[in-house]
Parts: sequence; structure tokens; C-alpha cells
Amino acid sequence: MLQSTQGSTAPGEVTQLLTAARQGDGGAMDRLMVLVYDELRAVARRQLRRWRPGQTLDTTALVHEAYLRLVDQAGVSWQDRTHFLSVAGVAMRHILVDAARRRAAKKRGGEGLRISLEESRPGWSGPDGDSHAVEILALDEALTSLAVRNERLSRLVELRFFAGLTEEETAETLGTSERTVRRDWLKARAFLFHVLSERTAE
Repeated sequence: MLQSTQGSTAPGEVTQLLTAARQGDGGAMDRLMVLVYDELRAVARRQLRRWRPGQTLDTTALVHEAYLRLVDQAGVSWQDRTHFLSVAGVAMRHILVDAARRRAAKKRGGEGLRISLEESRPGWSGPDGDSHAVEILALDEALTSLAVRNERLSRLVELRFFAGLTEEETAETLGTSERTVRRDWLKARAFLFHVLSERTAE
């Protein structure tokens, strides 16, 4: 079982392990996960805090399931720590969506798991400042619609909302400026709220 480590992790050490994993070192991913375990738990906690009571996954389970998915991604060209955490965050998104879909199926059309948009680190609130909570399946559908229209904006939401990256880290990952990240974040939020509002009105 993965365990937390004490002390800070040298950025170069993470990059070296990612390079080793890309070159086929089977044990590199295990060593890497131990080094970034605390950071992955932080990502998982941020996501689980948005769920309403009743979800069955806990932080440890989410981290470990994400780890299994990351191990299977042998073809990923890992770049650095930020890239790894962003991919882990996206993997967690899919795990949460799958869990919500299973729960919705059991309820035979009943209310699925819900996520609070206001509690996210980037500050999910509507144009009028009201708090919002939407089904995670609805958010996933809205993100899919956004990806069709603008894949970069969809990727930005995944990095900021699901992976919890800062503006600086997001800009680095996307190869753009922090100013562009802030501008695109507003565009992405406006689109998602529009789609979600239309869905609620149906």
C-alpha cells in the first residue's frame, strides 16, 4: 500500500523518475507515487469535499484507484511533476464520474452525486455570486460539450477544477501565459454555467 513520506521532494527527483518510467522502468512509477503521495491525497481531498454526503469513495480509495489507472498509461510521455499531477487529477475525474453513473443507475434515474461548484479552489460561483451545486454527471456532460467547441478550455477546467493546479502551473502545462489562463477560465466558466442552467431549466 502507498504511504506518505516525510520531508520535501526535490523537483528533479520526480522528473528523473518520470523519465525512467517513460523508458520502461517498471519500478519507477511505484517510487514516484510514494514521493507525490501527499500531493495526490490533497488533490483527492479537494475533489471529495465537493461531494454531498453519501459518496462511498474516501481519499485513500480515490488515490489508489487513480494510481492503478496511471500505471496502465504506459504510453504517456511524462514531462514533469505538474504534468503527472494534472493527469492524476483527470483520472480522478473519470473515477468520480464512473461512481456517479453507477449510483444514478442504482437509483434508476434518481438524483446522482452532486458537486459544489462554489467550494472549488478557483472559486466556482455564478455571475450573480450565488452558490451552485450540480450533478457531477451534468458537469461531465457540460465539459464534453465544451471540449467539442474548444478543447483547450475543457483542458483548462480539468487542470484548475479537477487537478487543482494554480494559474501558474496551468499556464506552464498549457504553454501559455497566466493572463490567458485567467481570461480563458472566465470564458470556460461562463460556458459551463450556461449549459448547466439550460439543463436545469429543462
